[in-house]
This record gives sequence, structure tokens and C-alpha cells, in this order.
Amino acid sequence: MDTQVADPLVGTLIDGRYRVRGRVARGGMATVYTATDERLERTVAVKIIHPGHARDSRFVERFDDEAKTIARLTHPNVVAVYDQGSHLGMPYLVMEYVRGRTLREVLTRRRRLTPAEALAILEQMLAAVAAAHRAGLVHRDVKPENVLIAEAPSGGPDNLIDAVVKVTDFGLARAVAASSPDSSETQVMATVAYVAPELVTSGHADPRTDVYSAGIVLFEMLTGQVPYQGRQPAEIAWQHVDRDVPPPSMYAPGLPPVLDELVARATRRDPGARPTDAGAMLAEVQVAREDLGAVNTPTTVMRQIAEPTVVVSPVSPGTPVSPASPTQRPSWARLPDQRPARAARAAPRRAAATRPSGPSWRERARDLHRRLVAHPQGRIALMASFVAVVLLVAFGAWWFGFGRYTVTPDFVNLTKAQADQKAQEAGFTLRYDTGRYHEEIAKDTVIGQQPAPRARIVKGGTITLTLSLGPERYQVPDVVGKSYELAVVDLEQRKLVPERRERYDDNMPAGNVLAVEPAVNTEVKPGDKIVVWVSRGKAPITVPNVIGRNVDEAKTVLQNMGLFVTVEERQSDKPKGQVIEQSPNDGAGVEPGATITLVVSSGPPQVQVPDVTSTHSLPCAEADAALRGAGLTPKLLGNPAGIAVAQQPPPGTMVDPGAEVNIWCQ
Repeated sequence: MDTQVADPLVGTLIDGRYRVRGRVARGGMATVYTATDERLERTVAVKIIHPGHARDSRFVERFDDEAKTIARLTHPNVVAVYDQGSHLGMPYLVMEYVRGRTLREVLTRRRRLTPAEALAILEQMLAAVAAAHRAGLVHRDVKPENVLIAEAPSGGPDNLIDAVVKVTDFGLARAVAASSPDSSETQVMATVAYVAPELVTSGHADPRTDVYSAGIVLFEMLTGQVPYQGRQPAEIAWQHVDRDVPPPSMYAPGLPPVLDELVARATRRDPGARPTDAGAMLAEVQVAREDLGAVNTPTTVMRQIAEPTVVVSPVSPGTPVSPASPTQRPSWARLPDQRPARAARAAPRRAAATRPSGPSWRERARDLHRRLVAHPQGRIALMASFVAVVLLVAFGAWWFGFGRYTVTPDFVNLTKAQADQKAQEAGFTLRYDTGRYHEEIAKDTVIGQQPAPRARIVKGGTITLTLSLGPERYQVPDVVGKSYELAVVDLEQRKLVPERRERYDDNMPAGNVLAVEPAVNTEVKPGDKIVVWVSRGKAPITVPNVIGRNVDEAKTVLQNMGLFVTVEERQSDKPKGQVIEQSPNDGAGVEPGATITLVVSSGPPQVQVPDVTSTHSLPCAEADAALRGAGLTPKLLGNPAGIAVAQQPPPGTMVDPGAEVNIWCQ
């Protein structure tokens, strides 16, 4: 099970009914949880759409429509949809919970399957997709991850021939594609390893698109690998457009030719050359499966005099029937017209066996040649035909070798608008690939073309141009609150380099991201380092409140807790030596050895003693008023009605506010 630290949905009651028990998987569009339907007391699967899609109103509207359509699909090989709704603004589906494995997990463990196993699984896949096609739905994302395999009722986990196969995720890719304003150009929702050529070139999908993807899945089941590999998704996608899928026997020698033919039929680059929908392909798969059963069954040849050869397939009493036999398939893996299909294929063979033999084509050709040569007009006609064929071959050789070719124009360094105009004037068709980033060339400027400038090209042919995407820049994704592992995935998808740093935090669970540097949405280049601050959980020491205490007492309390103390002084109206501020504040969590900074009062600002004697001798009453006005406490000695003749402290001395000043009066 895919786990994540402190998933907030685990344990949540959705819609007052579905209690979330655990997370099963997380994908690009949604997360799947197991839940208990507390009303019906059954286990279900809940698929909750990610908030990024949930904020798109067009997606939510299309998702609701698709969910209602999918819920009407009733078929044993389709994962049933029970309910749909919205939780905290995020749309969700409640579906049948299938206890088993995905086809991807089976292939990871087994690598490849036997032909009988592959065809048994493919039959049920196509039966499910055919039901969707009849309802007007196109899956758009047929791949092993969306095929669930439940344990066979009649065997263990390795009995794949009788296992129950169910297909999931109908309509979700279509809903996402429909919500994108530029889905025709940038949204190829199918996984690139299984994408049909028409989805890459035009974004168009119909039932034949699913047939192509099913053919790739069959190729992978038989060979243990997909037909195309590449460093970039776009590179893999365009291989589907430019190349034919190789026969599976190239990678798995010994496979029967009927399987090569089946894969080739399903994966034609031209959609018109494929079976029209999943139902048509299902019929071909069932015929191929029956052919394999016939090939694997021992045969005995019995001959009679003056009678045609008869091929008899004996089955002795007690001999088990081959697993590929249609009589042993579960009811949900057979179509009603299987027997007629087999009979229809057998009829031409029987007719060919009983048809009387005649002269071969070689004998007929020799007879025609003798009759032509024996007659003068026949010889002239034969010579004229020979000359016509020579001229036609010569013209064809010139045309296909030289006449239909011209020189490719140079489009490099032109803008897209200029390239379109130049191609239109020269009579060429342009096709644009996915483009390439360039640090110096402006966006939408041609930086490459195929064929190259001045190369040979068919007149009116197609030229593929590569446009500059401008400097490659990415925004730092919002990964705050996610687990560090998921944050790394998001950053590496944008070609950024995460650097992990940790600190304690009282509010964020351990292992989750606290902050990133540079900040979220900052524009950065590929390869830039992103510092990811990860929570270590709540700190082991809680800082106490020492404000108002004497600095010595506060230092003793903090040092006894294993903390380091620094002191700063600041003037204030508080008594000298009293703590007036602390950092971190009380209640904060820190680790042993952390530094606590205390701000200690140095007392109120001192006052300068005014001069009330010597050159400024004042009557004692005025001296008293002057000292009190300066915030000091005068003490008159001698005759209060006399003149101030001396003072202590002397004039200009700095003293604390309220300090006592003695005045001698005469």
C-alpha cells in the first residue's frame, strides 16, 4: 500500500456514510482509498479527485456527466460505480472494491505471460471496453494499471486463465481532457507507451483508439516490454506515429504467427485498418484463441482409399480439456456467437478440401503464351505489350526516383507565421513537433526542421518544424504540507534539485515539508537547487516564560534545562537586571543546546544634575523647583529662605531618575 505520513482523509467520514480506512494508490488525477460503507456494511473504493482539478469548473461539470454515464455501465468486467459526490470541494466516486492485483503488478512479478493467459485476460478486457463502446464511451487510457485481476474462483493467484478481469477508470481521462482549453494540442491523456497515433497528431479519439492501446497491452503481455522506449514522453509518443509496431515474435521467439497477426491488426497506424471497435477485436481474439487451441491439440491423420483425407482430433476418456478450450471458459468470457464464428472459419476449409483440382496457374500461363506466339498478330500484340511495359517501368523509375522530388526550403530562424506563409506559397504542409527550449532564441522561432534545408523531398510533402519554446523556466511548486517523498517527485518533474534540511516544528507532523527556498511560485531554471525544510516533529524542550524575572534567576532556570543563554541590555522603565523580552517565546519547542536570547533592562535613562549654585546661584526655593523639574529629589540644608551655595552631586553628574541632590542654603 502506498503510505503517507498523516494523510488527513484517513479516518474521515465522507457524506455521513463512507468511513475512509486507508490509502491504496495515488495517481496524477486522483487518490484511491478503501472505505467502509457504514450504511450497507461493505468495503468500497473511494476515488477522490486532486484539488488542482477540483478548482476547474469545467472539469467538475464534465466529471459529473461522465460519472453518471459510467454508472449506467452494467457488465461483469467493468468496475461498478455506486455513488458520486463532493467532499470539501473535491469530487469523488464510490466504486466496487476488487480484491486482487493490477495487471501491472502481475507483469512486474511474471514479466511475460503465456499466449493462453494473455488471450484469456485480453478477452475480458475487450468485453468491458466493448460494453463502453456500445454506450458511446471511449476509455482513452487502456493500460495494465487500469486492469484489475481478481483471484480465480477455481484456482490460486497464478491461475490467470480463469481469473476475473475488471477494467476501471472509464471516462476520467476524457473529463480532464475536456476541461483543458488547449486539449487538442497539449493534452494527450493516454499513457505514452500505449497512446494511439491519432491522439498524438490530432487529439482525436474513438473506439479504434482503445483497440490500438489494447493491442499494445497484448504485445507487452507476450513479450514483457512495450514496443517503444525513449528518454522523453514526446519521443515515445512520436514513435507510435512514425513506426509500425514490431511483431511480438521478434522479442519472444516461438510465438505462433496468429499472435503476430493479431497485434499487427490492432496496432495499424491508420485507424481505418484496425477493427472498428472493441467488440470487433474481441471476435478476432476469440478466433485466434480457438486456433491456438487447435494447434496445441494432437491430431491423427486417417486415410481411406478413393476418399479425401480426414483430420480427426481424438480426446480419450478422462483426458482434461485444454484451458484454452472455449467450453472451459467462465460464462462471462464467452460471446453467444463463438460457435458460429468457428463454424464460419471452418466452412472455407471444408470447401477447399472437397473442391476438384484443375490446371495450375503456371500451366494456364504457358498455354496462353503458346497461343500468342503461334499467331502473327499475337506476336505483334505481345511485342507491343512488352514495349509498353518497358516504357511504363522507365517512366515509373524516373518518377519515383527523380521526377516527384524537389528541394526542401529553409525555414530555420523564421517565426511561425513566416514559416506558415512560406510553406503555403511553396505548396508544402507543415507539422509542428512539441518544440524545444532555447536560452537565446525567442519563443515561436523555428530552430530545426526535418527534412533538413536543401534536402530532397516529395513535392507537396510534409515538413516537420521544431519551434523554440524560449528559455526553460519553471515555478517552484507548492509542496508545503506534503511528505518529503511526494515533494521530491514534484520538484524532479520540473527538473529541480531538492536539498533536504530539517528543523523542529510544533504544528507540522514529522516528515512533512515546512517551507521551500526560494519561495513557492518563484521562477527558476532547470537544475536549480531548492532547499526543502522538513519537519522533525515537536521539539523535545518547551521554552518557559522568564519575562519579569531577574536575569540571574532566568539564566539559572534555562541553563538547568540544557539551554545556552545570551544576554542583551536595553534601557527601559523596568528595574535594572529584569528580563523584559525573550527569544524564542515561551511555549516554543527547541532541542538541547539551543540558544535563548534574553533582553534585560539596564534601567531608565540617567538624568544630568542641573547647576543651581556657583554662577547660577538661585534662591533655595527656585533651586528646589529646578531639581524637581529635572526628575530629581532635592534635599535643602541650612536656611530654606537663603541662596543655594553648594550642591552634591556636583552639576553635570549623571544620576538615576529620582536620585537625591543635597542643596546647602545660606
